[in-house]
Amino acid sequence: MMPLTFANSGEEVMIRKVGGNGDTKRFLESLGFVVGGNVTVVNEIGGNVIVKVKESRVAISKEMAQRVMV
Repeated sequence: MMPLTFANSGEEVMIRKVGGNGDTKRFLESLGFVVGGNVTVVNEIGGNVIVKVKESRVAISKEMAQRVMV
């Protein structure tokens, strides 16, 4: 397992664990970051990570991306 921040751009990976406190986990899950789901890193701009999750593009901070283990 590794944090989402280590995934290469364009690479589709499976989410294995969503960490953080209760609010952080709920926030990430509401965006579609659920265990067993697939996510693709699109780009990294200015400390934010742009990912494609469930057919949507979402920008999350690097800190949030480090809580998503793939």
